Amino acid sequence: MESLNQKQGLLQTGTNAYLIFKKDLLQEFKTRYALNAIFLFALVTLFAVSFAIGTFNASSDILSALLWIILFFASMSGLSHIFVREEEAHTADTLKLVAKPTEIFLGKLIFNIVLLFMVELLVVPLYVAIMNFTIYHILLLAAALLFGTFGLAGGGTIVAAIIAKSNARGALFTVLAFPILLPVLVTGISVTKNAATEKLFSNPVSELQSLFAFAIVIITAGILLFDFIWNE
Repeated sequence: MESLNQKQGLLQTGTNAYLIFKKDLLQEFKTRYALNAIFLFALVTLFAVSFAIGTFNASSDILSALLWIILFFASMSGLSHIFVREEEAHTADTLKLVAKPTEIFLGKLIFNIVLLFMVELLVVPLYVAIMNFTIYHILLLAAALLFGTFGLAGGGTIVAAIIAKSNARGALFTVLAFPILLPVLVTGISVTKNAATEKLFSNPVSELQSLFAFAIVIITAGILLFDFIWNE
């Protein structure tokens, strides 16, 4: 009986999280605030970088770092909106009544993950083409982007909840998120450099494990802490 109740509880949590994700996704397609903010920031930064170093023969180290810097700051321009929108629309209190904190966090997290994947599907191939960035190990880069996206979304979601009620949301979000998400940037850049070299210069498995472990830790910490943050 206890096992059955646990399964029903998990199913209910998953269902409510999906409904919150669906609500945010439909609302985003109507307004396109976060999507436009991330896309435009990423594209403007990409073209600015391409013009700035277009005449130089940039190494794979520089190109790898620039790719993750663009992805990081582009994500910072839109991920915070997931909770800011609830505060601006005065729906946060209603959301507290109809869903548990864990369900809310998971729904918002899934939305941010999907949002980042949509951006990467456009920005990464465009970056590779414009910057003439040769990738020898595509699966390695894909794995780094996959685990890195979970890490960025996990950290970004919990920081967005913290600063949602602040007046200086935009600047504060990036300032707080950067030190938390720095391991994702450092490891992601290292794995991308490996993917851009014909012969692997180090063992990327341990680096991918670090990205995966960070994503698990930051998402677990978000689930555990979100109840205190959301009900503050």
